[in-house]
Amino acid sequence: MPSNCKIVVDRFRCAYCGACVSVCKNDANELVETFLVIDESKCNCCKLCVKVCPMNALSVESSEG
Repeated sequence: MPSNCKIVVDRFRCAYCGACVSVCKNDANELVETFLVIDESKCNCCKLCVKVCPMNALSVESSEG
């Protein structure tokens, strides 16, 4: 379910710990090799992943406009 916001990954901060993957109820987050990939078509922008990230590597970007 697409929404009007986007979760952005700071690749320099991300420790690839998987906390965001385990908390996502829509299976939108996936660790692929050394990258966190967020499937925007599955993400409903609930921001749970942003809240649980111990490295503050995730942020919300509004796509309104």
